Amino acid sequence: MIRVLLVDDQPLIRSGFRALLDIEDDIEVVAEAANGHEGVELARRHLPDIALLDIQMPVLDGIEATRRIAADPALAGVHVVILTNYGLDEYVLEALRAGAAGFLVKDIEPEDFLHAIRVAARGDALLAPSITRRLIHRFLTQPHTPTPGTALHELTTREREAVTLVAQGLSNDDIAAHMTISPHTAKTHINRAMAKLHVRDRAQLVVLAYESGLVTPGSD
Repeated sequence: MIRVLLVDDQPLIRSGFRALLDIEDDIEVVAEAANGHEGVELARRHLPDIALLDIQMPVLDGIEATRRIAADPALAGVHVVILTNYGLDEYVLEALRAGAAGFLVKDIEPEDFLHAIRVAARGDALLAPSITRRLIHRFLTQPHTPTPGTALHELTTREREAVTLVAQGLSNDDIAAHMTISPHTAKTHINRAMAKLHVRDRAQLVVLAYESGLVTPGSD
């Protein structure tokens, strides 16, 4: 059973998502909150698999709530998915840096929404290749200086290659084909890289790959 926490200050939005989730046999909504502070407290109380957080909320916004969840070792199993009205807006990249596993726009199709919940619950990052490419575009349009001090030197050659391919928007199957390995081995390389780099999920791995300079916009 996938346990979900809904956090949004709009009751109509929460009820709409809950209506979709409640009819699924493998998904249970364990709690709802109207602001980020309540969301963090309920996450600690219920330990959901997925916390769906709106970005803009009163008392405590979704980004700070994400940061607090990601910083709490007791909530390591909670995957934060950001809800937004605007797609890749100015807040989303900051939310990913804070520890979000990915994001969804609120006008997402119901079947895509349910699929995304299941993907995130498996521990796979909720960043489809199309979303990753949009993140890459953000780095292209907003150049920055690479951030030093990451543990990239701890990665093996194969792990660095896998991280590079993740950052270029490839799926596990595509990475496996590119590296001539099985999808399971590709996922193992990625998981080991995330552990060494101390990132929670694939989304943060993409951000780190660009911010560290391992991958540069436009590189092949």
